[in-house]
Amino acid sequence: MKRDIESLAPETRALIRAQLTRRSLLVGAGAVVGAGTLAACGTGGSETEGAGIVDVSDTEKIVRWANWPLYLDFDEDAKVYPTLQQFESATGITVTYTEDIDDNNSFYGKVQGQLAIGSDIGYDIVTPTDWMAARFIEQGYAQELDAANIPNKGNIREVLANVGFDPGRNYSLTWQSGFAGFGWNVQKIPKGVRTMEDLFAPANKGRVVVLSELRDTIGVILQYQGVDPSGPFTEDQYMNAIDFLKGKIADGFIRKVRGNSYSEDLVNGDAVAVIGWSGDLFILKSENDGKFDFAIPESGGTLWSDNMLVPSTSTHKKNAELLMNHYYDPAVAAEVAAYVNYICPVEAAQPELEKIDPELAASPFIFPDAETLSKVKVFRALTADEQTNFQAAFDEAIGN
Repeated sequence: MKRDIESLAPETRALIRAQLTRRSLLVGAGAVVGAGTLAACGTGGSETEGAGIVDVSDTEKIVRWANWPLYLDFDEDAKVYPTLQQFESATGITVTYTEDIDDNNSFYGKVQGQLAIGSDIGYDIVTPTDWMAARFIEQGYAQELDAANIPNKGNIREVLANVGFDPGRNYSLTWQSGFAGFGWNVQKIPKGVRTMEDLFAPANKGRVVVLSELRDTIGVILQYQGVDPSGPFTEDQYMNAIDFLKGKIADGFIRKVRGNSYSEDLVNGDAVAVIGWSGDLFILKSENDGKFDFAIPESGGTLWSDNMLVPSTSTHKKNAELLMNHYYDPAVAAEVAAYVNYICPVEAAQPELEKIDPELAASPFIFPDAETLSKVKVFRALTADEQTNFQAAFDEAIGN
């Protein structure tokens, strides 16, 4: 993997190292792990400098993690997350794992008010996409990590070790990365969906769902229109993509614009084709006898990452760091990769995954090669004005 990425042109490597954007899925995988009721924060422990937050990890052996749905290895028969069980057994720390993130903006809106006043948001780890992780860090809503508690941090892939929003990864660690592109029901569309014309074929009218994640849906449309979303595209070019989206909604092709729950539309048959996320579609494929599939559009898809952060109000920072360290163990990272089918952030996980599933270990969607990476772009960082104006235009287009 390192050799493949380093063989890319410098500008391509720079894009991969730049600020990325983001992901997910739904279908009930069980929302909570961990038996203990969360106790009120006690006294004692270390205080986070300048924040008045006391870390009670040594006396309260709990950690609370908010993640996106279908984003962690899950045993359907036992209804447990095996790698979380391993951590709990090894450390005595009880993990409460909730699939509470459906969309970056909606999650941020849910917790921002409490973060602003220093009130506990109920999570010790949150998992936002790069651009939202940048906002958490910039606004002081993330605690600086103690590297001594995360010795496995050094296992991070080189291309993820230094990002514009967090040089040196002092506040964040990549959870997973992935691609946005086309997903479809192979029984309804046996020839597949690889172009925008395939997605909006007449037979699919009223049965297409696209993502509520601006950077992925618009990123895919921009590339279809010949515009590089990682470059200095103009407001006019962006609005052309918005007009295209509006048109497909107005003419009845697009049934819904959804967050994680787009997967429900595929499973229940309301949708036959989507702009969706790679790992989600591969999970649906494995759980539904090959009924679904995914492809990077011929005109180009997007590349994004989600990140683990410790919120500024967390009182179990050390426990959170120990959990992060657990997931950066190559063998544990391989177990997660075997389930979620997203790009694994751990450098040495590939040989461990070969022991589990050699076919998955060779997947370009988990350990992408240069050819695969050449087909995707990272949506560029937006200025403050662009973020406001572009989001407002997108919200208006989708009826929010």
